[in-house]
Amino acid sequence: MNHPEWKQEFAVRFRRHEDELKWLYCELYHNDMQAYNYFVSMLYRCWEERPEDLKLMDRARETYPDWYKGHDLVGMLMYVNAFAGTLKGVQEKLDYITDCGVNYLHLMPLLESPKGRSDGGYAVSNFRKVQPELGTMEDLYELAAKCHERGIAVCLDFVMNHTSEDHEWAKKAKAGDIEYQNRYFFYDNWDIPNAYEQTVPQVFPTTAPGNFTWCDEAKKVVMTTFYPYQWDLNYANPTVFNDMTDDMLNLCNHGIDIIRLDATPYIWKALGTQCRNLLQVHTLVRMMRMVCEIVCPGTLLLGEVVMEPSKVVPYFGTVEKPECHMLYNVTTMASIWHTVATKDARLLAHQLGQVFALPREYTFLNYLRCHDDIGWGLDYDFLRQFGWEEVPHKKFLNDYFTAKYPDSPSRGELYNDDPRLGDARLCGTTASLCGIEAAEEKKNKAALEKAVRLDLMLHAFMFTLSGVPVLYSGDEIAQKSDNAYHDDPLKAEDSRYLHRGDLDWKRAAQRTKKDTVPGKVFSGIRLLESIREEHIVFDDSADTWVLNTGNDHVLGIGRYARGEKLLALFNFADGEQTAFVNDPTMFTDLIDGKIQPAGNVVLPGGGFKWLLQKIK
Repeated sequence: MNHPEWKQEFAVRFRRHEDELKWLYCELYHNDMQAYNYFVSMLYRCWEERPEDLKLMDRARETYPDWYKGHDLVGMLMYVNAFAGTLKGVQEKLDYITDCGVNYLHLMPLLESPKGRSDGGYAVSNFRKVQPELGTMEDLYELAAKCHERGIAVCLDFVMNHTSEDHEWAKKAKAGDIEYQNRYFFYDNWDIPNAYEQTVPQVFPTTAPGNFTWCDEAKKVVMTTFYPYQWDLNYANPTVFNDMTDDMLNLCNHGIDIIRLDATPYIWKALGTQCRNLLQVHTLVRMMRMVCEIVCPGTLLLGEVVMEPSKVVPYFGTVEKPECHMLYNVTTMASIWHTVATKDARLLAHQLGQVFALPREYTFLNYLRCHDDIGWGLDYDFLRQFGWEEVPHKKFLNDYFTAKYPDSPSRGELYNDDPRLGDARLCGTTASLCGIEAAEEKKNKAALEKAVRLDLMLHAFMFTLSGVPVLYSGDEIAQKSDNAYHDDPLKAEDSRYLHRGDLDWKRAAQRTKKDTVPGKVFSGIRLLESIREEHIVFDDSADTWVLNTGNDHVLGIGRYARGEKLLALFNFADGEQTAFVNDPTMFTDLIDGKIQPAGNVVLPGGGFKWLLQKIK
């Protein structure tokens, strides 16, 4: 039963946004009041359907809207099947997740998708049904409720750019239903598709070239930006926006706290453009932000915008008209691995300088690895001054991380290798890219110690940044890449499965044994998490700056907040290096508790220091 005050709350929230929401909707959809009125009634219905426990959580989060900011959130990204088989299995493993210090759980796509044509779950055939082998929508709600009891927020992908060709809409479109064909981009011949191809880049030029596919059932051409079985939705049709928003809110009503908007920049198409980052995309995202603030204000929007900072930042919107609550710090991630290979921290320092100059209200998700490949979208204009040209530099990076470069300890594989353009992306787990896999195979104790030190240094770097650090499931136990994917015919053509293997529970059982690699990495990460949570200097409100270390191998970051000053130093070189910080005052090493000046700080190869000073 809904209490009377709930209805009043909905009315207040709606009135707060009504003028802007109506204006944006009617501008985008040419004053289609029938569509708008349906849209508003749908919002009210979704609010009425929202369980009361979630409405109570909305109330609490409305009083503290920055609940996701600060320095106490730690995320973990996982595939349900790889982690525990099913949603119920994940629920049974919540003690492990809590043991990892995680209070933000990102479940990778788990809605119904066709086997062999799912792109890892990103080709959804039913947005209101969980993949049967993973469980049910009721299981999802129950898992979210159990997570909430433990203070864990749950994130789920919402694949809004496209549906599977097996979606109900697509099936009707194949059968010739014009109404449903109008929910996609169908053309009678190749004239308009060929015109699009003149300006629209290809996402997967080797595995899925082109942006259109011939649909033999309909005898028409359909837009398929990603894979032929993923049909782009036409958001110029208000029915698409209305019904997809309804599907999103249904996920929110099943306990999802963070909606990850997949492929956000792609959702509006216009002939003669790149079909990326168009103004209408921001209108749609802004409306979705208002929708959440009306129906489920405890919900956050996480935008997946895998582009350079100048194109990422606009998706935060403005202070007056915000869009996404959080975005990925994707350029920093790629720059980290560039720095691991080159041992040169200048690009990373340059890139961090740009991030630190942004308003502190912006919240980024920081990560070392995720489910996807690493793309080398680096600042080549900056790198060129050091003699690093784009094509040969990408080749060097890929050679280094696939062990083709002399003495490289990394064990990765290429994804979408395009020799014609000299371009490719990289796959592999953090542990394997850091050298743990190779060192364990060779039983080289010194190399293993060095690789573990690098692994922990990279995690320390991630925890130093403002925002939300996100672990990729398995990284907490230094899990190695899964080469077995080569033997699975459904996976063998996609090298991203190299880092999508099942969690090694035998390795996880070693996490309490500090003389093992999993134990060293697990205890090291837990120590970093506890220090970060304890000290206000890691808060998002802190001042941050790039620290001059006088050494191109050593990256320096400074932080200050409410009487605490942190100097964080990271040595990317193989051997010992000195950071010339020129600060003779005394600092406490947060890892070993020793007191030392920060004048000339010596760091081992792949080592780091967190030096804290209390300022009265």
